[in-house]
Amino acid sequence: MRFNEMASELEISQQKSARINRLKQFLAPQVAELVEHSDELLDGQRREVVTVFGDLRGFTAFSARAEPDVIMAVLREYYEAVGAVTTRHEATLIRFAGDGVMVLVNAPVVCEKPANRAVQLAIDLQLAVQSLAGNWCAAGHAIGFGVGIAMGPATVGTVGYEGRLDYTALGNVVNLASRLCGLANDAQILADPIVAERVKDSIALVSLGEHIIKGYDQALEIFAVAQSNIPSRSPISGLQMLEVLAQDA
Repeated sequence: MRFNEMASELEISQQKSARINRLKQFLAPQVAELVEHSDELLDGQRREVVTVFGDLRGFTAFSARAEPDVIMAVLREYYEAVGAVTTRHEATLIRFAGDGVMVLVNAPVVCEKPANRAVQLAIDLQLAVQSLAGNWCAAGHAIGFGVGIAMGPATVGTVGYEGRLDYTALGNVVNLASRLCGLANDAQILADPIVAERVKDSIALVSLGEHIIKGYDQALEIFAVAQSNIPSRSPISGLQMLEVLAQDA
């Protein structure tokens, strides 16, 4: 009888360990441990979130001429840097998509001052990736990094099928963060007005004026995080980049 009980306990422990390891694929380890004790955190729900998108600049041109082993080495370094920063800020890594990454703050676990945490996460992402980009540039690879941040309501929860589930977010805030990331120049962090308002007392942002964003009817004021210690190798300013892309939208 006791042997059967021990076997059952071992099976339950193994199942729990496997579940936590699965959660750690998109959650910070400490967050995964917390979620394990509350299944409801992963249920579909409406939540105010901050979405952070990051994307490498010049990666398409680089990947077209570089050898496969060089491309994969760059991506491995990039992914490791993004993963380390995301874990440190206890954020949720939603996905890697080639050279792009999506990170969620304030879901599934609620945090204090999510906008501040997201902007600081973005700053640390820039510093980490720019450090790598310096080495890539020295090796002859002109690769940069841009970031977009937006805050607002989204539907969050797990989607997929048996054996392959992912935690994700759906809503306008996700699309806007992606658009801002697309507009961001190398070493820039662009934010929407909601994020700018929430962090104005603790983090310096500069207004870049109103710009037409593809998919949106009205012009939106865009803000850039003022981080003078993030180096940029781009020959075109962030404002010029915004104006060029806005004309093409």
